[in-house]
Amino acid sequence: MIFRRKGAGADPSGDEASLDLETVADRAAESAGDRRSQVGPWDSTERPPVADDPDVIDLGAVLIRGRPGLELRLQTDQSTGAVVAVMLVSQDGAAELRGFAASRSRGIWSDVRRDIAGEAARHGGTATESEGEYGPELRVVVPLQGSDGRSGTQVSRVVGIEGPRWLLRVTYLGRPATSPDPENTLAAAVRDVVVVRGQDAMAPRDPLPLRLPPHAQVVPDVDS
Repeated sequence: MIFRRKGAGADPSGDEASLDLETVADRAAESAGDRRSQVGPWDSTERPPVADDPDVIDLGAVLIRGRPGLELRLQTDQSTGAVVAVMLVSQDGAAELRGFAASRSRGIWSDVRRDIAGEAARHGGTATESEGEYGPELRVVVPLQGSDGRSGTQVSRVVGIEGPRWLLRVTYLGRPATSPDPENTLAAAVRDVVVVRGQDAMAPRDPLPLRLPPHAQVVPDVDS
């Protein structure tokens, strides 16, 4: 695995209907949470970190277990050098991981989904919701222009996985975005992730802090 730097008058019947929808959403979130707690990714209280585990890379808020055929890249803010996202790359695609704080009382994935859909629409794209392994997820299609000037589209699949006071947002690219498969190398790697939320007070949707692991070698992009 290597590291690379990579350069955002009330109607009573209406009230009753709204309450029913909220209940359904809460139950769906509980079901997705049950799924996560059975297969991963894990909270650090469920899978406590083992000091000096040679197979695990400590990135602060997330711990990544190495796998054959998996490359790890870190996306950093070019102005500050801070690590903002983790990218897992395999032969047939990639998965970007970002962790966020959430409240004890309710999840944030439904709000984040709406924001992602709105952002896709502003860029002339679409975001289609479907049911996935962890509940509702989004298939996002946005137009883009290649380096050769040709127009095309980029397809991604955005999955929100909620744990105790955190959300792990996973954006799949390549084959895992268009043909989801729980046995895919990237999907299996995501299930191995351990999220370290910590006890510090954080506002919902604040990014969980990431860091370079000790003795990491940072390799600039060849096109930077």
